[in-house]
Amino acid sequence: MKLKTYALFAVAAIFGGSLAADDFDVVAAWGKDCQKCHAEDGSGLTKKGRKLRLKDYRKAEVQAEMSDEEIVKAIKEGVKEDGEFTMNAYGEDYTDEQIAAFLAYVRSLAK
Repeated sequence: MKLKTYALFAVAAIFGGSLAADDFDVVAAWGKDCQKCHAEDGSGLTKKGRKLRLKDYRKAEVQAEMSDEEIVKAIKEGVKEDGEFTMNAYGEDYTDEQIAAFLAYVRSLAK
């Protein structure tokens, strides 16, 4: 799926209601699957986040370093360092539209 399509789905999911049949709540999903490492505010200031030295998604310079495609790939395929997953893959758990909502949510964390 192209970047423009992801962006369209993401904007609609966040500002225009859910695109998914199950009324996907990206904030609740973030709380369930992401917050334990990335923190509620995206700072990465959690026990696990500090251990993994996660970047602070609130910072514009951090956001600028990450392409939309890289974020989507990390969500779908997970992240590995030294052959070990440091972030689980969620491609089987969420639809493309829901992953696009995560992308938009991550982007919305920047100050």
